[in-house]
Amino acid sequence: MATVQVSRAPLEISKSIVHSLFGSFRDIPFAIRYWDGSEWRSQLESAPLFTVVLKHPGALRQMLLNPSDLTLGEAYIYDDFDIEGDIIAVMPIADRLMEHRFSPIEQARFAAQLLSLPNGVNITQATEGAQLHGRVHSRGRDRQAISYHYDRSNEFYRLFLDRQMVYSCAYFPTPETSLDDAQTAKLDYICRKLRLRPGETLLDIGCGWGGLVMHAVRHYGVKALGITLSTNQATYAREQIAAAGLGDQCQVEILDYRDVQAPRGGFDKIVSVGMFEHVGSARLRTYFDRVWHLLRPGGVFLNHGIALNSHVSWAKVKSFITTYVFPDGELMPISTTLTAAEAAGFEVRDVESLREHYALTLRHWVHNLETHQAEARQNTDELTYRVWRLYMAGSSHAFVTGHNNLYQSLLLKPYTNGASGLPIHRDDWYRQA
Repeated sequence: MATVQVSRAPLEISKSIVHSLFGSFRDIPFAIRYWDGSEWRSQLESAPLFTVVLKHPGALRQMLLNPSDLTLGEAYIYDDFDIEGDIIAVMPIADRLMEHRFSPIEQARFAAQLLSLPNGVNITQATEGAQLHGRVHSRGRDRQAISYHYDRSNEFYRLFLDRQMVYSCAYFPTPETSLDDAQTAKLDYICRKLRLRPGETLLDIGCGWGGLVMHAVRHYGVKALGITLSTNQATYAREQIAAAGLGDQCQVEILDYRDVQAPRGGFDKIVSVGMFEHVGSARLRTYFDRVWHLLRPGGVFLNHGIALNSHVSWAKVKSFITTYVFPDGELMPISTTLTAAEAAGFEVRDVESLREHYALTLRHWVHNLETHQAEARQNTDELTYRVWRLYMAGSSHAFVTGHNNLYQSLLLKPYTNGASGLPIHRDDWYRQA
């Protein structure tokens, strides 16, 4: 049988590119492994935190010819390269690569080298990502966007979430607190901020798998309605509510926030956790006006959502996140959010950043997903596993660096005479759960 001779040129070119791009990156120990098994290391004396594995001779071309978060992300999810080890530790290297300003001569040299590599694309499950139809943030299109992300297998989410299936930032009393305990602490912290009392009515906009409404009913004696646009979430939440015998006090409906009907007099308290990112800047006033209408005078609304650093612009072009993770999602600075809330009539009573808590939460999720990667691939597919691993790792890094933030904003609908009905201190928020 004849032996196939493979040209060494792509390997030599790839090594030259790696040396030129990463030769000065000596502060982070990492490695790059080529498709023939040979390696380059940034530090010979330290074990690498991660190894970037180039899967074929054209890998660097796919990654770097037109570098963006989308092209780099696609090169990873379609297996042009892999990442072994701590994927979150890769992100500072990616930042430096994207932020570096090359001279025209450097650009020409790198382009010529990359174009000389094979144009082989190692795609086994090619997709264009989310394909949504209709007017952006119409009811129908919002339902498509939510279904794209959340209507994966519930078993898939169970692999990396806590036991209550809470898919939002946890609250860590200490950095060593377990994810299960941190999510329970978060649910209770929200209930204390809302100052829930037995017999009150609570609306949870974007209730997920039902963890918060069940916690509020069990521990605070409220009557709770949770709404979601995800069929899978609603099915799971209803099953859990029925199994716990909470059906008389707790309901979950598939319903758009714009279509909720308030009970007589309005809801006593309203909360939204991790849903706000799907509203969009064009619908901010619609969102806050609707919540204002649903809330009784003297009621409070806790809005828990991701915000963009005010010095960072939300990309209007296709990005990895909007293509493969959260189609039509949009992040805004907290100042934009609060301006819209005040325009609707709300009084801002408190704003708290939980940025570091979300970085920790995401690190737990990435670890759990990697630990159960075989089951994750079985419950969904290879592409989904890679998309979620990358997006959660990148998000953790975004919170560490301050690119993103996470705010809980407590908003009041005052009585007509201006009274708040709230205590002048917050001591009850910080009591032991």
